[in-house]
Amino acid sequence: MTAPFLGAEAVAAGRLTPYALRSRYTAIYPGVHIARNSPVTAALRAEAAWLWSRRRGIVAGRSAAVLHGAKWVEGGRPAELIHHNRHPPRGIWTWCDAIADDEVQTISGIPVTSAARTAVDIGCRRTPLRQAVAEMDALLRATGLDRGEIEILLARHRGRRGVRNAHRALALVDGGAESPRETWLRLLLIKAGLPRPQTQIRVLDDYGQIVARLDMGWPELKIGVEYDGDHHWTDRQQLARDIRRTELLREMGWEVIRVTAEDGDASILGRVEAAFAHRT
Repeated sequence: MTAPFLGAEAVAAGRLTPYALRSRYTAIYPGVHIARNSPVTAALRAEAAWLWSRRRGIVAGRSAAVLHGAKWVEGGRPAELIHHNRHPPRGIWTWCDAIADDEVQTISGIPVTSAARTAVDIGCRRTPLRQAVAEMDALLRATGLDRGEIEILLARHRGRRGVRNAHRALALVDGGAESPRETWLRLLLIKAGLPRPQTQIRVLDDYGQIVARLDMGWPELKIGVEYDGDHHWTDRQQLARDIRRTELLREMGWEVIRVTAEDGDASILGRVEAAFAHRT
């Protein structure tokens, strides 16, 4: 068995002996078992938490986002459920909340908040704001969710605690972000008073062929900003491709600011503002 399961059910059905359950499996939550040494992903935690609720909870929040396909959720984070039990075991967060029938769907047999309701829950419950925006970015990228659907649900839940925070987060959301660090970089630029950058900019050559896709920037000024993760510097082939691409973009009139985790806010903003001053 690779998926989580209720140990008592497996023994009662004769699929496992009590000895096999004790020796080959471990409890991730009370009564819920997984194979020893199994990697604990966020999706596995979500299913295991639902089983712990005796299949009565609804997977919500960050856990729902994972089941909808969102990336960047760590397996060590607690699973999240809408469930009446307010005293869950360690590794599960629960909350009671009203939820309409059209705010729930089934994914692989598990009841999960809809993508729009998941976005509302994340917006209302996550702080700081940057975290809410990053998680909503990932959800929109995975699902193609329309922002209007989220706005409709926010109007439905207008008296709910945290709705104001959700509105603020939604105003900053962009499904083009491919990582939490890209979200962080975009928000840094906006907070500094720069025009909101466009994300995932396709740069075309004279024949209409895509020669590059920039993380974000301002196409009208031919200014691009790229966030380079560690692999851009540790992978020699990737580094060589990046150098060639930067040279090609420069020949096409683009100015590209490359940002790494080592760069401070002031350094990043200074380089971007200098590019704006040069172009305007």
